[in-house]
Amino acid sequence: MKPQRTRVALLVGGPSSEHEVSLSSGRVVHKHIDHDKYEVIPIVIGRKGDWPIEQKQLPDVADVAFVMMHGEYGEDGTIQEILRDLNMPYTWSDVMASSLAMNKPLSYRAFRAHGMDTPESKTVSRHNFHDIDYEIFDLPAIVKPADRGSSVGVSLVRRISDLKDAVEKALTHSKTAMVEKFIPGKEFTCGVLDDSMGGAFPLPVTQIFPRTSNFFDYHAKYVPGASHEVTPAQISKEEAERIQATALRAHQAVGASGASRTDMILGEDGELYVLEVNTIPGMTETSLLPQGAIAHGISISELLDRIIESAFIRHKSIY
Repeated sequence: MKPQRTRVALLVGGPSSEHEVSLSSGRVVHKHIDHDKYEVIPIVIGRKGDWPIEQKQLPDVADVAFVMMHGEYGEDGTIQEILRDLNMPYTWSDVMASSLAMNKPLSYRAFRAHGMDTPESKTVSRHNFHDIDYEIFDLPAIVKPADRGSSVGVSLVRRISDLKDAVEKALTHSKTAMVEKFIPGKEFTCGVLDDSMGGAFPLPVTQIFPRTSNFFDYHAKYVPGASHEVTPAQISKEEAERIQATALRAHQAVGASGASRTDMILGEDGELYVLEVNTIPGMTETSLLPQGAIAHGISISELLDRIIESAFIRHKSIY
């Protein structure tokens, strides 16, 4: 007699600018999860936030929620709060860590408080962007929404005359935009995975070489062939250990759990700058957390296993 399978509600979609990315990630999870061990119940949340079932029914149909929703609603603490109130185990980070990591100005403060460097930045809000003297900003600059992921709404600006339009573009995705100093250098990302003992460890470093743009933008992230990634990165042991240690520190600084992926730039000035912690990294065929896991000797199926296990461990520690 086969053991009873764990019922996993795979939450995808949602009212996010990353709705389609979420669906792609969900398909990869469904493909690679161990179906002998797990019964997967896909739950596709609509673009307007509509659920196919009542939220309160979720604990009746599944034992754990595997959140595979990126961006606002799925990664900013909203869905985590819903699941917490349902007293249901769920994957990845909790409410506070999710909301902190998604809020770039606040997460930058956390990184700096823990001894990490971030690019110099200023924030601009919807109510004052018309009144800003844009001559005060140093160029080139990266302009981005303050609380979105996947490089949605991000621009590289080299001319003052283009800056206001870039801010306005970012503000279509968020109430606040960040204008940060562009850091020339090498782009890296590094995953961190929780272990079964309550700790965490970094995965091998990935170096990113965008082919179609000057930085790792939305197109470079999700269009096959638009970027070239090397895992493990072909760098010195000292550089790799420095990046891995920073990824682990960033994971801990925001209170992430399950797994995360931290994006960094090793500047031409020799400083290592933290850009963001992704608390629900992409799981598409081109995504970087799976690449790091595979380089460490962990299959995607085992990676999913570990993430689900960490959900139960955290839930038991709380309840």
